[in-house]
Amino acid sequence: MLVSSFRKRRQSEPPPYSSMAGWNESDTAPLPRQSEPRGRPRKRTKPADRDGDSRRPTRTRAQRLRRVLLSLFLIFVAVPSLILGLAYWSAEIPDPTAVQTNQIATIVAADGSTVIAKVVPPEGNRIPVPLAEVPEPVRLAMLSAEDRNFYTNPGYSVTAFLRAARDNLSGREDAGGGSTITQQYVKNAFLTSERTMNRKMRELIISAKMAREWSKDDILAAYLNTIYYGRGAYGIGSAAKAYFAKPVPELTLAEGAVLAALVRTPSALDPETHLDDLKFRWAYVLDGMVDLGALSRTERAAAVFPDIRPITELVDDNSARGPEGLIRTQVLRELRASGISEHELDTGALQIITTIDARAQQAALEAVGDVLGGQPAELRTAVVSIDPRSGAVRAYYGGSDGIGFDFAQAPLQTGSAFKTFAVLSALQQGITLSYKLDSAPITVNGERITNVNDESCGTCSLAEAFKRSLNTSFYRLSQALFSGPKGIADAAHQAGIPDRIPGVPGKTLTEEDGLPLPAIVLGAYSVRPIDMASAYATIAAHGAYRKPYFVQKVITGDGRVLLDREDGAEPAQQRFPAKVADTTAQAMLPIAAYSNGHGLAGGRPVAAKTGTTQLGETGQNKDAWMVGFTPSLSTAVWVGTEQSQPIRTRGGARVYGSGLPSDIWKQTMDGALEGTPVEQFPNPEPVSDSSSSGGFDILNPQPGAQQEPVVIIPPAPPPRQVEIFPGLSIPVPG
Repeated sequence: MLVSSFRKRRQSEPPPYSSMAGWNESDTAPLPRQSEPRGRPRKRTKPADRDGDSRRPTRTRAQRLRRVLLSLFLIFVAVPSLILGLAYWSAEIPDPTAVQTNQIATIVAADGSTVIAKVVPPEGNRIPVPLAEVPEPVRLAMLSAEDRNFYTNPGYSVTAFLRAARDNLSGREDAGGGSTITQQYVKNAFLTSERTMNRKMRELIISAKMAREWSKDDILAAYLNTIYYGRGAYGIGSAAKAYFAKPVPELTLAEGAVLAALVRTPSALDPETHLDDLKFRWAYVLDGMVDLGALSRTERAAAVFPDIRPITELVDDNSARGPEGLIRTQVLRELRASGISEHELDTGALQIITTIDARAQQAALEAVGDVLGGQPAELRTAVVSIDPRSGAVRAYYGGSDGIGFDFAQAPLQTGSAFKTFAVLSALQQGITLSYKLDSAPITVNGERITNVNDESCGTCSLAEAFKRSLNTSFYRLSQALFSGPKGIADAAHQAGIPDRIPGVPGKTLTEEDGLPLPAIVLGAYSVRPIDMASAYATIAAHGAYRKPYFVQKVITGDGRVLLDREDGAEPAQQRFPAKVADTTAQAMLPIAAYSNGHGLAGGRPVAAKTGTTQLGETGQNKDAWMVGFTPSLSTAVWVGTEQSQPIRTRGGARVYGSGLPSDIWKQTMDGALEGTPVEQFPNPEPVSDSSSSGGFDILNPQPGAQQEPVVIIPPAPPPRQVEIFPGLSIPVPG
């Protein structure tokens, strides 16, 4: 009964609300529908939530408006203010005394006073001028032109900023402008010139902070020393020289108004091309001074537009168009290689003391002018002098155009001047200067090799063949060396000829297989004049190689030493035994006098060697050399042309190493060494001759000494032949 009664009650009750989703009308009988009065809408009710509240509050229009206003406030006021606050807090404003401006670096000779060249920063020179040295009318003219409320504004102009924002958003070409002097300085000193809202906001923030931390006078001084005035002049100091050829303290009111007028658009107000526009702007500046109360109407009426310096009188310190420009190029290369940054070079007001000896440099320049003056215009020359004891470059001439081609750095065939390295190689292998060599003509690969003018000494010593520069004897010597031509290349590299030349592919003095051709002994491979001077300096220094360098010391404008090479660019390296180097020098002592009487003044001992190369098979000469040294100076001179033309004197005679190059060399050496002590070369100890059983005294060969027969290596398959000397055709590189 109890169970039956429970089932009946469950069937008569609808399911709970929480389970109605699964309730089906078929599970129970439908409830009778109650009738509603007609004409009255049925009131619908929402199911009550668990708290029993079936209604949510409706937002009023005022509430919605408040929410919109709050959102707008957060988006357009609170968040930007927070960002601006953070940006203002994080902006770093340096102390006025710590701001570095671009300044010229001066390159001077070793005496510390003779100016060789100047280095102007890419953005021009800014010569710092204290505000006290700027005449008051000049300062007021600038305020009239650029910022008449300068001393009262907070460092920025809100109206100008909004106008710039509008113009940038509308894409106008002339967007921007109207900035305060503080903003202009910030843009030039700390920011870029890009026309974006981001840059303008940063400019505004930094300007506002700078106006609070710097005095107005500090800002004005920085602005005057930074702004661009045209004609490559950055800062009022440079501008005063560029337009009026005078220092800033001497500027007049009218001249100051011209400079103030130029600042807005220097190119569009250039006095050479837009003088009328400049005069109109100049008048505007003076009228503004009247409005400011800085100028009376009487003074305004009396003002006359000043005379401006012609642009043709300006000297571009950065171009260095003379020969010294090539020295400048080498100095800058060394500074970068030594770790001195572009920033230090541009802002440090550096004094760069070079190794150039003013007297030696002047002697080289005069020698070039005296010897080549009146000669054919196509002739070119290079002169390099190096101190053997340090590697310091004492004189340098690579051409007359300071931004043109530098022949002192050009790979050129050396001719017989390269025979010196064959002598070094022979002495290292125990062959002495008394070694006998046949000077008769020799046939190689079917070609007959002879000496100039068929000169011959029969069978004579290496020393005699060296003095006479006999090609046949040295060709035989190269074949008699243990390592053949490679020994000559090795000796040249030891002396200072580099393995590689910048801009020239492959290793120097060699072929693709790594071995040089026999023609190396006759100077068929190309070497730079600076390397020949350096390699000969190694011989003068008793076999010790010292890397050539141009920069001795670098000092900043405030006295800091950035670089000091008191002991040279690098430590010396002993490349040859002193005995070998000194013996080679002794063998070279007679050559200068033997070469058309080019011994040095006063009988000063000097070791030297000439060289000449021929232009293909034309029978004409194309390169002529003279290289020689004393214990204190090694000088290499080359004469040739830009396009490998025949080299002839004004009289039509062929140029040889013993001619024009020797004339330049002797005058350079005599001028550089004038008044210096006369130094003697050391007399080396005798070296035994491994090529004979009896041995030889290098300087005093024993009479009747026996000489082994010279062994000539059979010719190899014939390579390409080129005649490089009169009557001499030999295999050459490539």
